Amino acid sequence: METLRSFLFEVCGVNAGWKMEDVMDEEIKVINNMVGSDDHVICALSGGVDSTVAATLVHRAIGDRLHCIFVDNGLLRYKERERVMETFERDLHLPVTCVDATEQFLSKLKGVVDPELKRKIIGKEFICVFDAFAKELENNLGKKPAFLVQGTLYPDVIESCPPPGTGRTHSHTIKSHHNVGGLPKDMKLKLIEPLKLLFKDEVRQLGRILTVPYSFLKRHPFPGPGLAVRVLGDVTEDNALDTLRQVFWYLLEEVQAFGVQGDQRTHSHVVALRAVTSQDGMTADWYHFEREFLDDVVQKICNNVRGVNRVALDITSKPPSTIEWE
Repeated sequence: METLRSFLFEVCGVNAGWKMEDVMDEEIKVINNMVGSDDHVICALSGGVDSTVAATLVHRAIGDRLHCIFVDNGLLRYKERERVMETFERDLHLPVTCVDATEQFLSKLKGVVDPELKRKIIGKEFICVFDAFAKELENNLGKKPAFLVQGTLYPDVIESCPPPGTGRTHSHTIKSHHNVGGLPKDMKLKLIEPLKLLFKDEVRQLGRILTVPYSFLKRHPFPGPGLAVRVLGDVTEDNALDTLRQVFWYLLEEVQAFGVQGDQRTHSHVVALRAVTSQDGMTADWYHFEREFLDDVVQKICNNVRGVNRVALDITSKPPSTIEWE
């Protein structure tokens, strides 16, 4: 950073006048130019930092013509729905409708083990929920919503699209899609992606300017398809989702505070803990936990989560690996 700073400001004489406030003002102008004065907008809130900052920004631009929807797809973390809705209502004052679509999503995912197919199914079901929500809004407002807000970041754009001019096909991308992703070509809603040129650390900086609570900005990142891509198999079998929720809760509990199951030999699931640190979301390094901390976490998980009798630690950086095991 010192080398770059010296080159830009001392050698080249560049003026250091760029501020995140300028980005906010510019994006608000872009949104206002894109959205007509009578248009209504749907925002797909995932409960993560990206979609929340995007929603807050769009809300500042168009006010009550923004209609947020939070979908409980049955693939969320432990008590995620309750915590997220409380934050939206108490701290952010965003107008949010919560839709419970657990049965709809899990029925479509039954028997599916391929992670890419999971992502496509989830993306398609999200759009079905959004379309239904849009139709309900149209009946209530007498006007059809025209836009859908996504919290797409610049790393999402890079990882989802092959480099221009390479002639590469879709199969060469790192991930087929992010966020709601898997968008159908005939989707009726136009996209608004106000964060698509920003990295993760810049989104958090923008969130602070927009007065999003600090505790919310520091939430652990969570993949758009949720726990579906963290269960390496059929998510509907063997209480896999509940098992994973409990494991994560005990890990998070130890992080924030910071095997043998009885005398019987068990033959159950193995879980892998993956904890990384990242500034921009493009690269990540594994976090070096203390041995004593890991001992406590493993004991709590194996002693309290039924169906787990082995815990592994993933110490691979990104790259070469991705964040999720897919």
